[in-house]
Amino acid sequence: MPDLGAAIGGRILFGGDYNPEQWPEETWHEDVRLMKDAGVNSVTLGVFSWAKLEPHPGAREFGWLDTLMDLMHDSGIGVVLATPTSSPPPWMGRLHPDTLPRAEDGRTEWWGGRQHFSHSSATYRRYAAAITEDLAARYGGHPALRMWHINNEYCTTDHGDEAAAAFRRWLREKYGTLEALNTAWGTAFWSQGYDSWDGILPARQPHYLKNPAQVLDFRRFTSDMLLECYVAERDIVRRHTPHLSVTTNFMPLWFGQDAWRWAEEEDVVSVDLYPDPRDPLGAQHGALVQDMTRSQARGPWMLMEQAAGPVNWRGVNHPKPRGLNRLWSLQAVARGADAVCYFQWRQSRQGAEKFHSGMISHAGEEGRTFQEVKRLGADLARIGEHVTGTAVRADVAILHDWHAWWAGAQDGRPSSEVDHPALLHAWHRALWESGLTTDFAHPEHDLSAYKCVALPRLYLLTDAAIGNLLGYVHGGGTLVCGFHTAVADEDDRVRPGGMDARLRELFGIRTLHEWWPLDAGERVECEGFHGTLWSEEIEAAGTADETIPYKGGELDGLPAVLRRGRAWYVSTLPEPEALRALLARITAEAGVRPVLDGLPEGVEAVRRGALLFLLNHRRDPVSVEVPGTHHDLLSGGTISDRITLGRYGTAVLRP
Repeated sequence: MPDLGAAIGGRILFGGDYNPEQWPEETWHEDVRLMKDAGVNSVTLGVFSWAKLEPHPGAREFGWLDTLMDLMHDSGIGVVLATPTSSPPPWMGRLHPDTLPRAEDGRTEWWGGRQHFSHSSATYRRYAAAITEDLAARYGGHPALRMWHINNEYCTTDHGDEAAAAFRRWLREKYGTLEALNTAWGTAFWSQGYDSWDGILPARQPHYLKNPAQVLDFRRFTSDMLLECYVAERDIVRRHTPHLSVTTNFMPLWFGQDAWRWAEEEDVVSVDLYPDPRDPLGAQHGALVQDMTRSQARGPWMLMEQAAGPVNWRGVNHPKPRGLNRLWSLQAVARGADAVCYFQWRQSRQGAEKFHSGMISHAGEEGRTFQEVKRLGADLARIGEHVTGTAVRADVAILHDWHAWWAGAQDGRPSSEVDHPALLHAWHRALWESGLTTDFAHPEHDLSAYKCVALPRLYLLTDAAIGNLLGYVHGGGTLVCGFHTAVADEDDRVRPGGMDARLRELFGIRTLHEWWPLDAGERVECEGFHGTLWSEEIEAAGTADETIPYKGGELDGLPAVLRRGRAWYVSTLPEPEALRALLARITAEAGVRPVLDGLPEGVEAVRRGALLFLLNHRRDPVSVEVPGTHHDLLSGGTISDRITLGRYGTAVLRP
């Protein structure tokens, strides 16, 4: 199967979405001149071009794209060709209302924006397959073509009638009988038992709370339907170009896709990443997304989109300070990216994203944004042959599962303050600030390569996942687990005792009496630290080897943290410094060491292959001890024992 390396040939792929249909043809040649000046070696064409390619049903206008494909090839710039199916032309919704999605309250989502398609519509799928077939047939042999990009940011849901029929088909395939479905959904509650498949609907707006198992299955169904759309287009282009890689771009931690399953269907895993430049933890957010994407890819991955400057969708859209764009781009390379790309090449003058930055901003080629893009292009050219295809090693894995997230985020739960992504960020931050590189893994993945596995919270765990965790610990691994985990099985059915009995035994818990969620801003005192967000009334078993108790209040003297052998259970969320100290102790005892000892605050160190990346996330210069002699691939200088990194400075050191 082709991979990213086949597309880039030892270089770091550098470029971005190019939307030349927004500009007169004379601008295209100016764009090529500036692309070559900046070191751009790849552009993505056609992402939002469906109305241009098919202005009315069945028409094909490829002449403009022919010109651009030839122009890119003549200029030595490769093309990632996109199928335009994320944004159907207005004529489709007007002539075929069945292609438009409906919200859960019945409202139709009209054309005039983007992503206005029903994933279950046979009409939409037919038109999408036809335009994809013709694109692949016309350009499959073009020498500029390097890779395929299917659709864009799959994120639609649909509660309409065609989706309802597809949902029923999906359920029949999963459960086989109504009896099995009624059992799985617990329909004995509130008189919800179904006597006919025709009575089952998507999770539409009810009078009061929805059936949680129905909602969970509808989320699974939605992810599967979108994946069917992707696979259908992927298979078309693969038939024409089996030697080329195919991707589609994830949004980071997107609620609507089981990205573990999706990644298995991609040749290249790609992601769009937009940390807030004003967020003091923006770099850590970037590191988390990069670690997760690398883990989904099981190797090098593609940064499909980032912003060269401000975005347009925050309440206040701040630009990136001088040097931050370069720093965050090189951070992505350090954590496994073999492609660094942007949305978009040239900032739009019209439309909803005219204030979203481009590699060329409204200031033009003399603007700071483009000058910084040029510098980054030169940096990537210097390091590309040394870094592409190499691996990032991690001794720690954080467990994450979309099904557990979906189940644990529903209404009617003990606390709406508990947020799955926020917990992932809290635990990842604690490890990141300790200088530890982490992978992410599904709870059913093989975990044997890791010295320590961290599980912030997985409300739902399958029997297979529980067996996997038990096997990991019994095989000598260290597991540290957060609160409210293994509460429910795959049907969102609460397990006896409020937590799986096998895990209670593993952690040394005799009884879990009650969950005690905390209000926003509330803290609970524990011996040596304060907990936030959550607490639990736990009775330790005699097999527990160590406990850290709560102090005061209803839980006084009961264990906040338990350890039995190599298995730890943390029944609250320690404040950041305390969580960092606890995880640092646990990982150190498991034999995990930081990438580099004695790092100053705000400096990140990542090893990729033989290279050591140092990244200064501070505005002030900082001195870093680096024992031995190294060659800095970025500056060309030799470093002995110590290096000074300037504001947002970066070094890529080779022994």
